[in-house]
Amino acid sequence: MTNITASRDIVRLIEIMAALRTPGTGCPWDLAQDFSTIAPYTLEEAYEVADAIARGDLADLCEELGDLLLQVVFHARMAEEQRVFDFGDVVQAITEKMIRRHPHVFGDKRFDNPQAVEGLWEQIKAEERSEKTARKKSAGEEGALAGVPVALPALTRALKLQAKASKVGFDWNDPRMVLRKIREETDEIEAALDTAPADAAAEVGDLLFAAVNLARHLRADPEAVLRATNQKFARRFASIERALAARGKSPAAATLAEMDALWDEAKAAE
Repeated sequence: MTNITASRDIVRLIEIMAALRTPGTGCPWDLAQDFSTIAPYTLEEAYEVADAIARGDLADLCEELGDLLLQVVFHARMAEEQRVFDFGDVVQAITEKMIRRHPHVFGDKRFDNPQAVEGLWEQIKAEERSEKTARKKSAGEEGALAGVPVALPALTRALKLQAKASKVGFDWNDPRMVLRKIREETDEIEAALDTAPADAAAEVGDLLFAAVNLARHLRADPEAVLRATNQKFARRFASIERALAARGKSPAAATLAEMDALWDEAKAAE
């Protein structure tokens, strides 16, 4: 395919991907890929979309959404080559799902508040999950925690696992109970440091899981709150670096006490 031009039409993007995947005339790198090799790029592009949103960079968001769309087209093209499904099937599946999950918009149900819509959404999703049970049994995924992708970020997967367990009654009803669990986990870390330092890392994992649980009980997204804390840390550390540079120093040449004092100043200034 020569002299191909850019277009606002999704068909053109599908044509470009087909050209890239055509043996003999396509791109050697694109031809060498499969679902498993492309999956990490799909995750990376999703993170870059989230990053553009967090930075409020809408121009970059437009570009990153295009990169993410390319991942969908790439996977659909590889599936089409295997005669499993194509891009049209992907669109068909998601449009059917959106119509099915919004009977209050496309059907005769009517709701006037987000809570009622959320309840309906969960009911419909539960019905969909029950329909998938037969397919998942052969893979040993028929339990209450089925359907949570292993490849999710660890904090997000912990949140989803806990939410599923909660639906079958395995949960606390008071965030203070979760807080006590966190204190228990920190005590276990301290004990491991004293008696079996090699076990401390596993105890840290338990602590992180409990922290995610507390975030869930507070209706907070652990990924979002940790992302905000990361940004806060980077902002305050940059303030330390600027203050040290004004003194003709670098962090490596400063003492911890000096940097701690500058940290406190940066914190107080916010």
